[in-house]
Amino acid sequence: MDKFVNVALPKGRLGEKVYSMFEKAGYECPSIREPNRKLIFENPEAGVRYFWVKPSDVAIYVERGAADIGVAGKDILLEYEPDVFELLDLNVGKCRMAVAGPGDFRDDPGRTLIVATKFSNIASTYYNSLGRDIDIIHLNGSIEIAPILGLSDVIVDIVETGATLKENNLEVLENIVPISARLISNKASFRFKSDKIEEIAAGLAEVIKND
Repeated sequence: MDKFVNVALPKGRLGEKVYSMFEKAGYECPSIREPNRKLIFENPEAGVRYFWVKPSDVAIYVERGAADIGVAGKDILLEYEPDVFELLDLNVGKCRMAVAGPGDFRDDPGRTLIVATKFSNIASTYYNSLGRDIDIIHLNGSIEIAPILGLSDVIVDIVETGATLKENNLEVLENIVPISARLISNKASFRFKSDKIEEIAAGLAEVIKND
């Protein structure tokens, strides 16, 4: 059996923040900090192997077992519902999933609400819970433009500071769910490498407590 715990880290700012947490917990891998184009980094003493992947792909690597553990945003977990264990809220990458639209928008329950979003599953679940009839337009680019051009009534998207919304004369109309980065584990790995994975999770929990 692989003696390493394979860790999928999200590329970018969040991944760097998360790697610092692993480092503080005693799972450093100095070569990760060196300027290079490598994608896989190992520390045999600590028993960890890191690799960088696109944030939205982390859950796929973990679910399929290419990674034992990884860090994914709660938005990804709610949208794609991967079959993984969620072990820990890392308390970083905090934002919220919200409904936004023009400030003067008034919902007319008598007609179908048109919603533009990258997060079709989250939007459907939310509006189903309200018993609201919606038509979803799935977009991948700048969602904010949809209500401005009359493509949709509202959008469902991640809101961090709200600055982009404000610049486009939109505002948060309803908050759906708070979002943050989560430590997730492959289910089989958690069975076979449970001691090591629980030890890493406990180390990270300690870092969060002391920060």
